[in-house]
Amino acid sequence: MRMRKKPNLIPRMERCAEYLITDPEAWRGRWREKLSPNCALRLELGCGKGRFTCETAAAEPDVLFVAVERVPDAMVIAMERAKAVGLANVFFIDADVACLRDYFSPDEVERIYINFCDPWPTNRHAKRRLTHPGFLELYRHVLRDGGEIHFKTDNSGLFEWSLFQFPKADYALSEVTRDLHGGGIRGVMTDYEEKFHSLGTPINRCVATKLHREPALPEENATPEEMPLL
Repeated sequence: MRMRKKPNLIPRMERCAEYLITDPEAWRGRWREKLSPNCALRLELGCGKGRFTCETAAAEPDVLFVAVERVPDAMVIAMERAKAVGLANVFFIDADVACLRDYFSPDEVERIYINFCDPWPTNRHAKRRLTHPGFLELYRHVLRDGGEIHFKTDNSGLFEWSLFQFPKADYALSEVTRDLHGGGIRGVMTDYEEKFHSLGTPINRCVATKLHREPALPEENATPEEMPLL
C-alpha cells in the first residue's frame, strides 16, 4: 500500500533543510566532519518515519547517523522528528540504497541498520531484497572489517532466507532470535514494529559481522581482460 501524499511536502522539507543532505557524493569520505573526527558512523537503510533513527540518535549523541530513505513523504516526518528534539548527529539522504558506494568510501561505516525492509516475496523480485547477496556485497564495500549489520523483520520467510545469505557473503551471524521481545521490549522500536508486536507478531533479529576477506589473486595465465579488478 502506497503512503498517502503528505500535504505541503515541499515547504515542510524546506523547514527541516538542515537535516537533508542534497549532495551526498560531496561528503564521501568526509562524513565525520558533520560531528567529530573520531565518531562512529552508522547508516539506516529505509528509515521510514524515523522513530528508530531519532530515538537511537538521541540516546547516542556521540555517534553520527545517516538515514537513507526513498520515500520523501515518510522522510519528512523523520526530519521533523529530528528537528523537534534538536538532534545534531543525524542526517537524511533521499536516495536509492544501490548508490551507497557513490556516497560512502570503503571502510567508512561501522554499522548498518536494516529494519523491516520490503520482503519482496516472489522469486522474480528476490534481487530487490536488502539482504540479497548483491546488496550484501555492496555493504562490504562501505563497512569496515568487523562492522555490523543489524537486521530486524517481522517476515519469518525473509528472515530464514537471509540467515543463509549472510554467511555466503562472509558475514558471521550472532544474536539470532525469532522472538526479540518475547521476554520484554528490547531496544528501540520502529512505529511499524510496535504496531505488529502489539498484535502478537514475533520480531526476528540478527547481527551479521563483516569478516576479513583476502583479495582474489589473478590467475597465472589470465589475459588482462580476464583479470579481476582489485
